[in-house]
Amino acid sequence: MNTITTTNFNFPGQKSVYRGKVREVYNINDDLLVMVATDRLSAFDVVLPKGIPYKGQILNQIATKFMELTSDIVPNWLVATPDPNVAVGHLCEPFKVEMVIRGYLSGHAAREYAAGRRILCGVEMPEGLKENDKFPTPIITPTTKADNGSHDEDISREAILANGIVTEEDYLILEKYTRALYQRGTEIAASRGLILVDTKYEFGKTKDGQIVLIDEIHTPDSSRYFYAEGYQERQNNNEEQKQLSKEFVRRWLIENGFQGKEGQQIPNMTDEYIETVSERYIELFENIIGEKFVKADISNINERIEKNVLNYLQKR
Repeated sequence: MNTITTTNFNFPGQKSVYRGKVREVYNINDDLLVMVATDRLSAFDVVLPKGIPYKGQILNQIATKFMELTSDIVPNWLVATPDPNVAVGHLCEPFKVEMVIRGYLSGHAAREYAAGRRILCGVEMPEGLKENDKFPTPIITPTTKADNGSHDEDISREAILANGIVTEEDYLILEKYTRALYQRGTEIAASRGLILVDTKYEFGKTKDGQIVLIDEIHTPDSSRYFYAEGYQERQNNNEEQKQLSKEFVRRWLIENGFQGKEGQQIPNMTDEYIETVSERYIELFENIIGEKFVKADISNINERIEKNVLNYLQKR
């Protein structure tokens, strides 16, 4: 199937291109950013060799929908969505931290806990928990925002402030916005029969100094969801949770001997496996958004994106 794994556009007023793990961001006149969500898949900070059909469209459409659903509580960078794979927003100076918030002992937190550690990013995790138990109160566990190709690293609030990565005044706003967004995301997920387990947010400053939400929000790449139905029963029976997130890809990689460590080979992803990953992403879209996923025309994705973005820029 056709996928978009790289782009090479040259838009009017284009100043530069930033290529992230899964997105490519075009700077237009130091004013707007055109963010293209590709079909690349990353796990353990490594971009996997094959694209996932419709993944970019799914990420972009979930993120833009949640930007709309949270704009009353947190301002965001979004201006327009001229193509299913594209978001256009204000140029911002990103903060060099990602704000991770966890309502449950899952994923990285669970792996740290299983290794006997009870402090994560300077935050104490209570004794007596088992994997996927709910925390008494959601915890914020930031990471550094690594350059492309590098690993994000856990960091404490104290270290962020001590190293001057973010000022205390700004960091208090980031914490406030993170908790407000997670609360809203939790409420929306619950209305769809899901649990928003954990997620991460990125923020930046506009030219006039306003702190805004940037990048993505509540997508399967940045968030973990469980099905609410049967959650407690599965916990009581020490069973794995039924989840919608990228964790199933991470687990498949771990089972096949890959965790992004030096010397490890990425296992072969068959066409059949790639199709199952695509289906899982579509399943998440339909569950969290509550609408049928409409597949965009992928006969020539690059051409479609270029045409739609050029039309948008010319009309501005």
